[in-house]
Amino acid sequence: MTALGTGSIASSSIELRNVVVSAPTANDDVTILHPTSLSLGEHRISVIGGNGSGKSTLARLVNGLVEPSAGTVGIELAEGGARRSLDTRRDGAAVRRNVGFVFTDPSAQLIMPTAIEDVSLSLRRSHRDRAARQAAASAALERFGLQHLADHSVHTLSGGQKQLLAIASVLATDPAILVADEPTTLLDLRNARMIGDLLMSLPQQVVVVTHDLDLAARADRTLVVDAGRIVFDGHPAAAIAHYRDTVSQ
Repeated sequence: MTALGTGSIASSSIELRNVVVSAPTANDDVTILHPTSLSLGEHRISVIGGNGSGKSTLARLVNGLVEPSAGTVGIELAEGGARRSLDTRRDGAAVRRNVGFVFTDPSAQLIMPTAIEDVSLSLRRSHRDRAARQAAASAALERFGLQHLADHSVHTLSGGQKQLLAIASVLATDPAILVADEPTTLLDLRNARMIGDLLMSLPQQVVVVTHDLDLAARADRTLVVDAGRIVFDGHPAAAIAHYRDTVSQ
């Protein structure tokens, strides 16, 4: 698996402007995310908070899996010497090409019979030629140390191998931003460390939602979410201390 160096500032950024997310109920709308404005330009950003706090909703806004009920979510990309702005509501397809998403359970993403077929599926738009697509899929598997599993059924892979394959399938398309929603929650300690090391070594801007405070501490910036609000935004050590104080009360 190839590790890649990183810096603290990403070439992409995420802009939330007065974003609200609400959901209808039988009697009224429930606010899942209260008015939120953020400018996220750091290379590694971690998001922590309790279950049901709204942190996964915040993550899913970034690639348009969730659309804001009010406000806007924008993705700023560096292309050559210029900047390109995308709106998650208006430019949904382009946003999803540039913002990869990794789910907690890799089984939700691995839909093809074998490892190489799964990576190939993610490359179907960027590599129209079948031979070129197969070669690119093989290269992606080799990059992440999975080439020996190319023809294995995805159902026979270990939890760590499945999550690594899910990440490989997303990164094969070379997105500018990777969002990972609790990617280590279902893994044992060794595989959790392996996936954490990978995420923190990527050249892409990475937003990771996590309950793993050691992983969160490795970011450049940490957001603490509670009851649908950003209650702390700053250095990881200070953010984690704030979160620990909150849950101990």
